[in-house]
Amino acid sequence: MRSKKPITSGAVFLGALFFLAPVLNAPLAAPASGLSLSAANIQPTSPLVTPNPNLKPQPLKVWECVSSWYGEDFDGRPTANGETYDMYGVTAAHPTLPLGSIVRVSNPKNHRSLIVRINDRGPYVDGRGLDVSYEVARRLGFDQSGLAKVQLELLEVPTRPAPSRPE
Repeated sequence: MRSKKPITSGAVFLGALFFLAPVLNAPLAAPASGLSLSAANIQPTSPLVTPNPNLKPQPLKVWECVSSWYGEDFDGRPTANGETYDMYGVTAAHPTLPLGSIVRVSNPKNHRSLIVRINDRGPYVDGRGLDVSYEVARRLGFDQSGLAKVQLELLEVPTRPAPSRPE
């Protein structure tokens, strides 16, 4: 008879865990503002996977080049990926990176950096590796000089959809 008690108490313990587990893993209480969790866009996370907002994504590649900017003459014209160029957008042109790539452009002289999306081809001048929009040049502090030696960090390359097969 003694051997039945540990099994019974173990079964009761496991049963209690089974019923209490949803309560232990329940979402956080709603914010005091009266918004629901989904409306407040709050997602409970495990402390092991909570992202650190101070960490920068690790670059896939880092290099330096000379950058120029392009503005009014091209504003409103189509870019290589078909978008309309906006000189106040946060975009850039690169001769070889896949369109849609995300890069961090840093100006080492003033330590400013900006994350931009490659949406065009260029520059078409020897010795230059990047053409940024006027807005990017302004934010990085080289809109007046026209050129700057910048550091590029390739952060993301778009995935290419699988080719469709004719049926």
